[in-house]
Amino acid sequence: MLTPKRTKYRKSFRGSRAGMSMRGAEINFGEFGMKALSSGWVSSKQIEAARRTLTHYTKRGGRIWIRIFPDKPISKKPLETRMGGGKGDIAEYVAVVKPGRILFEMGAIPRETAQEAMRLAAAKLPVKVKFLSREEV
Repeated sequence: MLTPKRTKYRKSFRGSRAGMSMRGAEINFGEFGMKALSSGWVSSKQIEAARRTLTHYTKRGGRIWIRIFPDKPISKKPLETRMGGGKGDIAEYVAVVKPGRILFEMGAIPRETAQEAMRLAAAKLPVKVKFLSREEV
């Protein structure tokens, strides 16, 4: 799974997810991309599941770029614990995704293969996505 090597602060607030994504909203590396249409948190496990789906469907052909990184710690208190006692321990890391963000990019493969691979990978993610190609943009 993806986790940061080190962080400035161990725990963070939940934050807000209002607005569109300003950065990472264009295809920069590959020919095809997966663009987020809704906002949400994408965990490191979900990113890894989507990456494995893309790699498996393309039979390790072409290139894959992961454009998001889970750098936000999410804390969780144990089950059946009484209130109080401070903030819980870190359970996982998530990437904050806003509409317009490119999540994955692919290149050096045919369009049909990339489109089907991205469709299968989109089922593993908690946000709505759209398939893009460099020519359309």
